[in-house]
Amino acid sequence: MPTITTKDGTEIFYKDWGSGQPIVFSHGWPLSADDWDAQMLFFAGKGFRVIAHDRRGHGRSTQTGGGHDMDHYADDLAALTAHLDLKDAVHVGHSTGGGEVVHYIARHGESRVAKAAILSAVPPLMVKTEANPGGLPKDVFDGLQAQLAASRSQFYYDLPAGPFYGFNRPGAKVSQPVIWNWWRQGMMGGAKAHYDGIVAFSQTDFTEDLKKITVPVLVMHGDDDQIVPYADSAPLSAKLLKNGTLKTYKGFPHGMPTTEAETINADLLAFIKG
Repeated sequence: MPTITTKDGTEIFYKDWGSGQPIVFSHGWPLSADDWDAQMLFFAGKGFRVIAHDRRGHGRSTQTGGGHDMDHYADDLAALTAHLDLKDAVHVGHSTGGGEVVHYIARHGESRVAKAAILSAVPPLMVKTEANPGGLPKDVFDGLQAQLAASRSQFYYDLPAGPFYGFNRPGAKVSQPVIWNWWRQGMMGGAKAHYDGIVAFSQTDFTEDLKKITVPVLVMHGDDDQIVPYADSAPLSAKLLKNGTLKTYKGFPHGMPTTEAETINADLLAFIKG
């Protein structure tokens, strides 16, 4: 399996298909590079080089006990882009991966980056604070950690079967294979990485990161996102970015890259080529 080894000895698994301008995909919590199947196949077929990695502690990467924070996530991504010597890359991040992309670009600079897109992404800040009154109370995220600790297997079924893909909405077309694929990816990873990752995605403030970025960034978000609520994320991120464009999807759920792949892929392609 293709892997790189980071400074602290963590092995990061990645896929690297095709040739052409590179598109690098950063997945959401608690999933893996496999969550980008619909995008990887589509863009590989359009003449792009597509790359996706399993975040540390996730998927096929080392189930390390530490380093489950945005600094390490960003540094691991930087190590991968340096190892592959990527230039003129487009970075695409979903959910927690959107935070990873934003933090990577702000922390490591734009010399290798052409554009970015963040989908259903966690920035600027998910948790409610005095400065972020529209955020979700910390109790919500404490509850996620408690459910994970009590029965990760049950929790990882309930989340995709319910709010993640909007399958709990009246009249929703539920896909059992999609639910089980989410469960499969989640259970491949490490419980410690996933437990700590909840703090990383909910309590990291990306406000200053967003302000630093000058490359074009497409901010894509469904207005029926039950995981990362729309009003306190996408419009705020788009405003903070120097060169941000907001694209709002009526009725789309958090997991829209999977359930609405055709629309998302077409819009990403138009942005990358634009």
